[in-house]
Amino acid sequence: MPNAIELSGVAKSYEVGAVTVTALHAVDLTIASGEFVVVLGPSGSGKTTLLNMIGALDTPTDGKVVVAGQDITGAGRSELFAFRRQSVGFIFQSFNLFPGLTAFENVQFGMDVAGRGARTGANQSAQDVLSSVGLGERVQHFPHELSGGEQQRVAIARALATGNPILLADEPTGELDFNTGAQVLRLLQSQAAAGRTVLVVTHNREISRIADRVLQLSGGRIISDGPPPDGKADISELSW
Repeated sequence: MPNAIELSGVAKSYEVGAVTVTALHAVDLTIASGEFVVVLGPSGSGKTTLLNMIGALDTPTDGKVVVAGQDITGAGRSELFAFRRQSVGFIFQSFNLFPGLTAFENVQFGMDVAGRGARTGANQSAQDVLSSVGLGERVQHFPHELSGGEQQRVAIARALATGNPILLADEPTGELDFNTGAQVLRLLQSQAAAGRTVLVVTHNREISRIADRVLQLSGGRIISDGPPPDGKADISELSW
């Protein structure tokens, strides 16, 4: 199975006043296509920075980033835009929905950016993916008419609808009740089973129990990397 993500010696430092803050320390990481990987760690451990490197939302201070077969380390803005629209689907913790667009239109917009909005059946695809996250009756509602959990599900639907091979999720169940969160996790598992690479960043250890692989970050370093310590669990066994 080919590798979807390869990081070699990736480091990231920021200047905060007169102080240099290092968010990642020479991280080496390889993730295969179709893997469901959970990245665990407390706030400030480097989880989101790692996700942003893989998704080309940030650039490393040192090291090399290869995603979906493309070296994005020194890519220009137009190359990075093309990479994001064709290769990565983002599920942001802060939703990043357009307030003036309905749920349906937000999903359609994601498909348009990925170059899939003009394909035959695109409208039905947007409808279907919203139904798959339990929002089939809310497609014409605007974000301000939706709860936080419903907005999160629209963000998830938008990422799924792109069809891009890599899904990056930052706390995708953070605003969801258990039943809805379990529904979303099943969706993400099904995407991995279909060959998409799924990387979930979370502080919720319960979610790591269903992963193929669990990375533990601390202080910008990977301190453990392997299968769930107690064996892989079914979603029905989780609780939070």
